[in-house]
Amino acid sequence: MTTHFPPPCVPLVHADATLARQGFALLDADSVQQWLDVPAHELAALQPSWDDLCSDGYLKDGGRYRKRRHSCFVVEGPLLRQVPHRVHWQPLEYNALHGGMQRWFEPISPAVVATRAWQRLLLQTAAAASALKGAQPWYVEAHQFRIDTTDGIGRPTPEGAHRDGMELVAVFLVQRHGIKGGESRVFEAHGPNGQRFTLSQPWSLLLLDDERVIHESTPIQPLEPGLLGWRDTLVLTCRSGGFQGD
Repeated sequence: MTTHFPPPCVPLVHADATLARQGFALLDADSVQQWLDVPAHELAALQPSWDDLCSDGYLKDGGRYRKRRHSCFVVEGPLLRQVPHRVHWQPLEYNALHGGMQRWFEPISPAVVATRAWQRLLLQTAAAASALKGAQPWYVEAHQFRIDTTDGIGRPTPEGAHRDGMELVAVFLVQRHGIKGGESRVFEAHGPNGQRFTLSQPWSLLLLDDERVIHESTPIQPLEPGLLGWRDTLVLTCRSGGFQGD
């Protein structure tokens, strides 16, 4: 039996205050659509692009379970611009497993980037960062992830519980297919408290104040032995002052 802990979602009107108070906030899909001012069918139209992700060749555990694409943007108020394709880099302080490596991933499809839904995702996530930390330019890294059960088990966060070295992290659950596990866990960075829950609703959202909490997702396994399962997410990170590695 697979146990699901329902996410403690809050009404959209309370999202900013909840994030400021406890360091994280969860929104269900209806609230995300309202927040983005994007109908469900426009978000659903993005989902097939997760079928075209590229294998992550940097996994130090030798796994084949992660596929991804990565692109970078700058958001200044209502203005959004994509920057030339660049490396993804994290210090060892934040990623003990894969930090210190220059990792180049295939960019997110231009057809995806051109959609209104994609642009609203980045603009509203940056607006949440400004509500939390003050209005300023935000350096946004966008990661499309698919974790699958090719190896029998898939690890969404092989580095374990971690921070990303950002001001805000947004994790959108895009799809779960044929899996168990994949539980999200959020802990105070400097305290004893934590919460666990399972994101299962497509386009539900976890917002994280990365300076105050650490997070991880537990491994996934197939519901049916021998059948491939996967978990798709969109992770957007907002950093002030520049991209990591600059």
